[in-house]
Amino acid sequence: MKAGPKGTITSEPLHFSGWPAGRADRRLRFIADYLRVPKGVGAGEQVALRKFQTDIVKTVFAPGIRTGLVSLPRANGKTALAAMLAVAELFVGDVSAEVLVVASDQRQANITLRMAKRMIELTPELADRAQIYADRIAVPHNDSVLLPLPAEPGALHGFDPSLLIVDELHVVTEAVWEAVTSMTGKRPESLTLAISTPASSPDSIMWKLVDHGRAGDDPAFAIKEFSAPEGCATDDRAAWRTANPALACENPFLAEDGLEAARRTLREPVFRQLRLGQWVTGAEAWLPFGAWDNCEVDRRVRPRERVVLAFDGSASGDSTALVGCTLDGHLWVEGLWENPGDPRWRVPREDVTRAVDVAFTKYDVVELACDPWGWRSEIEDWAKRHGEKRVLEWNTAHAARMAPATDRLFQAVVTNMVTHDGNPRMAAHIAHCVAKATAMGDLVSKDKKSSPRKIDAAVAAIVAFDRSAFHQSRNRKRVRSFAS
Repeated sequence: MKAGPKGTITSEPLHFSGWPAGRADRRLRFIADYLRVPKGVGAGEQVALRKFQTDIVKTVFAPGIRTGLVSLPRANGKTALAAMLAVAELFVGDVSAEVLVVASDQRQANITLRMAKRMIELTPELADRAQIYADRIAVPHNDSVLLPLPAEPGALHGFDPSLLIVDELHVVTEAVWEAVTSMTGKRPESLTLAISTPASSPDSIMWKLVDHGRAGDDPAFAIKEFSAPEGCATDDRAAWRTANPALACENPFLAEDGLEAARRTLREPVFRQLRLGQWVTGAEAWLPFGAWDNCEVDRRVRPRERVVLAFDGSASGDSTALVGCTLDGHLWVEGLWENPGDPRWRVPREDVTRAVDVAFTKYDVVELACDPWGWRSEIEDWAKRHGEKRVLEWNTAHAARMAPATDRLFQAVVTNMVTHDGNPRMAAHIAHCVAKATAMGDLVSKDKKSSPRKIDAAVAAIVAFDRSAFHQSRNRKRVRSFAS
């Protein structure tokens, strides 16, 4: 590739008359006729797509599909396939095709661009008809262009893509996905194609899309998943082949000894996520994937039922939670106030006080346990109105108390000994929690100090469940003493 201004294209345009009109078949033929392997196994040879790759193309480019999602473990040729489809779009896609490759950052997006460049350079018929720049590829004959872009909402406006490829969706935020989808659908035919390994948390846009695709009720959405069977051993070679089609296909381009080396050096949850295509939480995550969802029940707390309340408040612009727990261990959200993204927002303290008063009216509140930081005056006021014996301070920063309480709720969740109301905002706070090891035991914390991912409802749930267990235990002791 020469630096500097590009010369005028003198070669005649390629002609594709008589080619299939179908989106998938047209692209498959172009790949087979024109593209060469850019690197790795078979580098420089004509591309021969394996059956699983052909199936992916036929699935996502089927008639009427606007959004395609492919979940595939690493080292199965995701980026190479994305680059092949990007180059095909430049030549046999729409006139004035616009191909955007969006990745976590500019460096990652450029990987696909470099691979596409190399494919073009290896085929003289394509190299003579494309202009390759440092930051894009252009085909003047049909006014097509390929651009790599970072996953930043501000960089994703003002385009009209015929093919938009999102590389590694698992690291893309919901704001980025909204920006991506807001610019698609302007053409009679266009496709947004996300190719990724699974995310490390259900609190991700990828999981929402997987859940949407599995429902099967959106005719414009196609999903293709490759993963090992749930519960398989990490050294199960048959499971490896189920998850990794590049290992099980004809002329495989993934080696078992490479997977074995990865298994020996990666932490188990990371190996399962990245190399077996499974949905698991990382070793840092507080709860196992899906455990909280399994505890959801359809239950309403009865008026005047004996309950415990827990309060975790913010002094300014963070979130504040009021969570309740019945004495038999059912959690629900009584109030949750979250910053909508406004730097001027402050917790509406009068609304919080009103919610506390209403809760004491609705239920037989045995105890309200409050984290005192930033709310001492309100807590003193609540105690005066509702009883000093029923309103007490519970410092969530005190590890000697918080660690056993955290373990209590953890054990209850994984053994299904607790239930909750399925509140999606509390579920998000639970999913945000990572386990922080201390000498006293695990505590929950944010993934990083400045993280916008809030956990206040989770902290309040831990306190509420712990105090509920305390009062339940005390009630049992009273019953035994009366019986004696």
